[in-house]
Amino acid sequence: MIKTIRSGLWTCSRCLRQTSRVSRVRDQRRWLSSAPGAAQVDTSHIPVDHSPTDLKHDDALLRQIFDSPPTFKDFARPFFKIKSRANVGLFRNKYLTSPQGFLTFADVTIKRAQKLVQKILSASTLEEYKAIVRDLDRLSDLLCRVLDVSDFVRVTHPDEKVQEAASEAWSLVYQYMNQLNTATGLSDQLGKALADPEVMASWNEEEQTVAKLLQQDFMKSAIHLPQGSRDRFVDISQQISELGSDFVQTMQPAQQFLQLPSSSMYGLNPQLALKYTRGGVIRLPTLSPEATVALRSVHDEGTRRTIYYATRTASRKSIEILEALLRSRAELAKLSGFESYSQMALHDKMMAKTPESVHQFLLALSNQNAPLVDKEIIDLIQEKSKTQDTTQTATPIDLKPWDKDYYMEKIRSSMISRRRNDDFLPSYFSLGTVMQGLSRLFTRLYGIRLVPQDTLPGETWHPDVRRLDVVSDTDGHVAVLYCDLFFRDDKSPNPAHFTVRCSREISEAEIQEMAEGDATDVNGVPKFDSPIDAANDGMHVSRQSGSVKQLPTIALVCDFEENRGHGPALLDYHQMETLFHEMGHAIHSVLARTSLQNVAGTRCATDLAELPSTLMEHFCADPSVLGLFARHHETDQPLPFEMVVDKLNVSRRFEASDRENQIILAMLDQEYHSSLPNSSDFDSTKTFLDLQRKFGKLPPDPPGTRWQGFFGHLFGYGSTYYSYLFDQVLAKRVWQVVFSAGRNGAALDRANGERLKENLLKWGGSRDPWRCLSDALQDERLVDGDEKAMRLVGTWVGKDDIQT
Repeated sequence: MIKTIRSGLWTCSRCLRQTSRVSRVRDQRRWLSSAPGAAQVDTSHIPVDHSPTDLKHDDALLRQIFDSPPTFKDFARPFFKIKSRANVGLFRNKYLTSPQGFLTFADVTIKRAQKLVQKILSASTLEEYKAIVRDLDRLSDLLCRVLDVSDFVRVTHPDEKVQEAASEAWSLVYQYMNQLNTATGLSDQLGKALADPEVMASWNEEEQTVAKLLQQDFMKSAIHLPQGSRDRFVDISQQISELGSDFVQTMQPAQQFLQLPSSSMYGLNPQLALKYTRGGVIRLPTLSPEATVALRSVHDEGTRRTIYYATRTASRKSIEILEALLRSRAELAKLSGFESYSQMALHDKMMAKTPESVHQFLLALSNQNAPLVDKEIIDLIQEKSKTQDTTQTATPIDLKPWDKDYYMEKIRSSMISRRRNDDFLPSYFSLGTVMQGLSRLFTRLYGIRLVPQDTLPGETWHPDVRRLDVVSDTDGHVAVLYCDLFFRDDKSPNPAHFTVRCSREISEAEIQEMAEGDATDVNGVPKFDSPIDAANDGMHVSRQSGSVKQLPTIALVCDFEENRGHGPALLDYHQMETLFHEMGHAIHSVLARTSLQNVAGTRCATDLAELPSTLMEHFCADPSVLGLFARHHETDQPLPFEMVVDKLNVSRRFEASDRENQIILAMLDQEYHSSLPNSSDFDSTKTFLDLQRKFGKLPPDPPGTRWQGFFGHLFGYGSTYYSYLFDQVLAKRVWQVVFSAGRNGAALDRANGERLKENLLKWGGSRDPWRCLSDALQDERLVDGDEKAMRLVGTWVGKDDIQT
């Protein structure tokens, strides 16, 4: 398979915590508490002021272009001063100067791909077979160039005409790719190359990895089956796509609105109650932040029970669509020769490799987490006992499903009231200072920095977009980063990382091909300044180590409120953490040093992809890292670290309970993608409730509820939802072992950064991820990546030691 379709967008682990259909209410974010946590944050660290007096490069401009609109307006001349200059194309891709350019780009790409396909199909000599893996990788890159940029543009660009053109270009190339993936020629040629010992011996580790990945992709697309079975495979695949889209887009509750007497809603924010009250009745949308807030704040238990049932019961139609999706996936796996869809999905691109390994990890994690949940339940029961009249009954206090969120919120609120009522943290986290801090952190760990770069006309999709060049102390310009960080009505509210173009080595043969004209017989092809320029569509390249590489081009999208005319944009702690998280994805793409596109940066094992980003969440809670940048935007006073300790202790108060929920959802994902859907009596509701009762310490959902109909990530993360927990555990382990949990300034130690980069980050997906992890942690128990290794990782939760 030439390209496993995966959006350039990385949906982060933090996004997995959000309900797919929750409405966006910007002015009510303060009501939504952070993901719960457990143990108190270590306060033994003494906050240190690491003022950047030793920096070789002045980063004041980096802060100002995000914090000072006048500074940015003066800096971003093309949008505000010199619009008459020639349009260089989106991302400096010279094809993308107009909507029509997307179609030209797609047409040129398909014609180039056709020539390359013919070359691969006609290969017959030893030297030609040796070149096949790089030719196939280039073919994949050609298609990705259109698919990835079009995917980004069609969901982000504010111009509908550009969106439509990008969608059409995406469809053209996607259809062509499907034609390649349903024909046997490319797969047969790759098979011949893999079967030749002399060819295999000529390939380096990266080339062998890519060859095997491509072969596995071909196998998963049923290329080895008879024509009739391949046709059926295509039909089922299309059916799965349609069912999945319907499931996510049309999921709805059995009861669309909650209608309750206003007198029963005592405890709800009065302004919110007034907003939804008519004639003494409060009418709330069932799937809304307001209903979530009510569940956490309404004092009457009977009312909370009503709200709980409504918010945990999906419509029967949603359940029917979900079960049809699961049955179709089971049929697809069986057609492809696998026992289950989970086995099919895990066997090639996941560290876990098998459903059994995932089970071992989740079981070990559940066993380690259970005692921590027990302690939290005792706290909740004690809190509930304060509001119960225990003198009237001998019945012991028990916890109901609709009690959990309410009493958790009461405990958190009491913690906040004991500290301070107002959250002053945003005053220390202006967007510019956070970006400055990220650059300073990366400089200390990896020797790279973020440098503001002027944009040319047409290069970005909106005047708000800032361009940063990633510059290495040793290798010069190594990546381009476009930051679209401010809220707009037409933007998605979800933070996202897009890989617009991956790193890849451009061969001398490609450059020569461009020098000779690259006759594509397509109208509207732009003029390029050089063959190298033409080989990368006008986008940036590097010339390091005697080779030419297309630079990774990355887009970060967030929705921070711009404080126009009233000072810089100030981020709350969660928003600052989000920016660190997204930058973790970006740094993976930046630091990877691979020659082939299929294994560049975040194109690694799916259950490793969130490790670098989740690791960054540990850095942003470290006092020495915060000392790099966290200063009051008006007084320039350093951040008192005790404020962060208070914040984290509140947000992590019920970490184990939150983890239990995620463990059960990961188990549910595995059960749904096992052989169960093949059974005629498959019941997705029974499966969910049984798992809650078997593995949950918290009270399970009552009979009559059907929450699984809201689990939208079953479509995008089918059988891989465990990755969220897996990378959380791995990130904490890396933080403890490689960075010594930040003790004695270890979070800023260049030797530790180099250890992580050299053993893990630089390899992208080109090396066995278990070997990378084993080398980084210096733990030989991991190197085989078997069920024992997965079980070992599961035992690390809650452990703060680094010896066992």
